[in-house]
Amino acid sequence: MNENFIREIYYYKSFYLDFFVTLNPDVKRKFNWTLKLIATIDRVPVKYFKHMGDTTGLFEVRVEVGSDIYRVFSFFDEGQLIILLNGFQKKSQKTPRNEIELAEKLKKQYFDEKSEK
Repeated sequence: MNENFIREIYYYKSFYLDFFVTLNPDVKRKFNWTLKLIATIDRVPVKYFKHMGDTTGLFEVRVEVGSDIYRVFSFFDEGQLIILLNGFQKKSQKTPRNEIELAEKLKKQYFDEKSEK
């Protein structure tokens, strides 16, 4: 994998890190690998990073370990800056609406705080 970073990844507050510490070591390793992939390759396969339809520009970082599926919402700011938000373990086909609503709220909060600076 190319070590030249073309995207920067930023954790908004502690939402992602609070989620990350709850994961088992195999899932943590896979998230770290996936985030490095997203940061270093030009065209990231949708298997790992996918735009969420019916949102205001949210993307999901996608990780599968065995039969377990995990997602972390994110969005772009200033071109190649990716902001990570809330994460969850996906237990059904459909992404839980409350997780999407939380991500939308956090994204708005991020931009509101940024505009106040």
